[in-house]
Amino acid sequence: MRKCVDVLGNQALVERGKYKYGIEEGIVVLGINRAHAKNAISKNLIKMLSKAVDALKSDKKVRTIIVRSEVPGVFCAGADLKERVKMHSSEVGPFVSKIRAVVNDIANLPVPTIAAIDGLALGGGLELALACDVRVAASCAKMGLVETKLAIIPGAGGTQRLPRAIGMSLAKELIFSARVLDGQEAKAIGLISHVLEQNKEGDAAYRKALDLAREFLPQGPVAMRVAKLAINQGMEVDLVTGLAIEEACYAQTIPTKDRLEGLLAFKEKRPPRYKGE
Repeated sequence: MRKCVDVLGNQALVERGKYKYGIEEGIVVLGINRAHAKNAISKNLIKMLSKAVDALKSDKKVRTIIVRSEVPGVFCAGADLKERVKMHSSEVGPFVSKIRAVVNDIANLPVPTIAAIDGLALGGGLELALACDVRVAASCAKMGLVETKLAIIPGAGGTQRLPRAIGMSLAKELIFSARVLDGQEAKAIGLISHVLEQNKEGDAAYRKALDLAREFLPQGPVAMRVAKLAINQGMEVDLVTGLAIEEACYAQTIPTKDRLEGLLAFKEKRPPRYKGE
């Protein structure tokens, strides 16, 4: 049976304004729902997303997080330009800083995160996806950092995370040209891990993300967290330093009850029962 629990522990999948979240066996689904604005990033959306991410940071019940859209054909169209045009120039910088901070918080969540891209992901929408550990997309999805068309640059991590994902030269080409890719093109350059033909429900990427999340679930929770930490920190340093980070992270798993449970389960030829301890 599907069990959904909001981050406050209530036994229901709830919708707060334009933002939906729930848990299924340790899987949290963060669904963006601003249909009238193609999920464009507004002040209110960032405020609600920030609150939800803050609550998830320390929730030990959370094992994997999926970021998706509740709006058919759209992941996130980027900045809410109708709202942006009304901002005074002095407001723009601080607001973009808030977006960048929330995207960074998503990137720094301790558990695996998966972006399910079933539609349009432009500008800040793609930056949101880039902050996730794994990205999957429908073949009909459209992705691109298109900010240079508006005489600005990606401001929520795109200039840093895109080259780390696909290489500097190609990232420059895509940002300089504001080119938009479909799912097949994105898979070919390594921007996404999986590409799916869209289904009649319009949620092929989301279904694949759920499959991946369920594949992650049986693994040791502590190991998953420190593995992510080792990879993330190691990618920012030289190999020697990275290996030292790996050693320190491995050491965190040695005294855990889960490690002993894994060995015992192997000996007894049964599935392990990990508790994250």
